[in-house]
Amino acid sequence: MSINILFFFTGILLLFSNLEVNAQQTARTDKLYTVSGIGTSIPIGESSDFLGPKISTTFGLNLGLGKGGLFLYPKVSLHAFTYNGIRPDHGYNYTAQNSRVTTYLLNMALGYRKMVGKFAFYGFAGGGGGFILTPRVKTNNTALEVEFSNQTNGMAMLEAGLGAELNLGGLSIFTEVSYMNGFNNIQDRKFSSMPLTIGIKPNLSKLIK
Repeated sequence: MSINILFFFTGILLLFSNLEVNAQQTARTDKLYTVSGIGTSIPIGESSDFLGPKISTTFGLNLGLGKGGLFLYPKVSLHAFTYNGIRPDHGYNYTAQNSRVTTYLLNMALGYRKMVGKFAFYGFAGGGGGFILTPRVKTNNTALEVEFSNQTNGMAMLEAGLGAELNLGGLSIFTEVSYMNGFNNIQDRKFSSMPLTIGIKPNLSKLIK
C-alpha cells in the first residue's frame, strides 16, 4: 500500500517534469520562496497502533531551477504525535502512555510548479531522514521515584506530495499534503504518516538575478 502511494506521487511529478521541455518562460517569478507551515501529521498503517496526530510545523525553501517550473525543495519537518506504547523498550518494565513523540526530519525533494493565473499547483518527491524521539519511563520503587527519558530513533525517509498556492503579490498562501514512508521500525512497527500543512511562502525572487 505504502509503495503504491509513493509510485502515485512520483508518477505525477514525472508527468509535471515532462512539461519542462516545453516551458517557454523567459524569466521566473518563483525563483525563491521561504516556506513556513503549520498543521498536523496523521499516522497511517502500523504507526496508528501507537501514535496519534498533534500540531506540527514545517520550514523550508523553494529554489527554482532553470526557466521552467522545476524547483528544489529542502525542508525540516518538526512533527508531534501522541504516544501510547505497546511494549516496554529493552531494559524497561513499563510503557509510556498519554505521552508525546517529536520528529526532527530533513528532506530534500525535486518538484515541479505550474502557474495558472494567481494560482499555482505543484508536486514533489524526495528523500532524507533524521531522528524521532520516543518516551521511556523507569520506576525506582525504593526511592518512590519515576524517571522519564527519550530514546533517539534514527529514521531514513521517502516523501512525496502535492500542493496548491494562492499568489497575493509578494506572498503566497499554500496548502500541502504528502506521504512519508520510514525505513526503520518503532515499537516493532513501520513508521509512516500523512502530513497536512497550511502556511505562507514569501516570494524573495527579486533577490536573485
